[in-house]
Amino acid sequence: MFLNSLFGYEARRKRLLKKVPTGALHDFLSVPFPNENTPFSELPILSVDFETTGLNALSDKLLSVGFVSIDKQKIKLGSSYHQIINTKQNLAAENVIIHQITDQQKSAGKSLQMVVETLLKALAGRVMLVHFAQIEKQFLKQACIELYGVAPPFMVIDTLALAKRKLDQRDIAYDPQELRLSALRHKHNLPNHFAHNALNDAIATAELLLAQQKNGGKKLKELM
Repeated sequence: MFLNSLFGYEARRKRLLKKVPTGALHDFLSVPFPNENTPFSELPILSVDFETTGLNALSDKLLSVGFVSIDKQKIKLGSSYHQIINTKQNLAAENVIIHQITDQQKSAGKSLQMVVETLLKALAGRVMLVHFAQIEKQFLKQACIELYGVAPPFMVIDTLALAKRKLDQRDIAYDPQELRLSALRHKHNLPNHFAHNALNDAIATAELLLAQQKNGGKKLKELM
């Protein structure tokens, strides 16, 4: 209990809140995280996906952000957001083939600060949902360090980690390809989706989570 009070999400949020100046990050930190005992059926979630210029958060940049909220196990499509970021980094041809964002589209995008501020506002008081948390957590952390000098805590549910946990419990070998978003959606009888678009992938991840947790009986601490 002592360690949780000292190092838990709420304790870290409160400590950092005292240090950051007024602005988007302060506003985000001003809202408490959901209680870890919150049942999934009552959990406020924001499904998030990034497209990036590469896989290294230290040398590559955020290229686009997409998100959609989930409230009481319902995807709120009216909350959908998608924005390309005008990063100064040149786009590699092999990445353009994947995300299909051109230099012209990038140059018409919004600044990193505007997009991150919008994301932080939407994330306030919510759990961030992603598929393969390493990418989103590292790139968002690096963006916050670049903009604010600090990396705030984020509560995260990872659909890939949930699926991996279930496969590991079988104690038999499996192909890591089974953990891809498209493969897991197929396993849960969800339709194909247009991948590598940040909003499309955010919605696809939201649908996958609802399929994974269709009984809705787990609490937040069991999902992280």
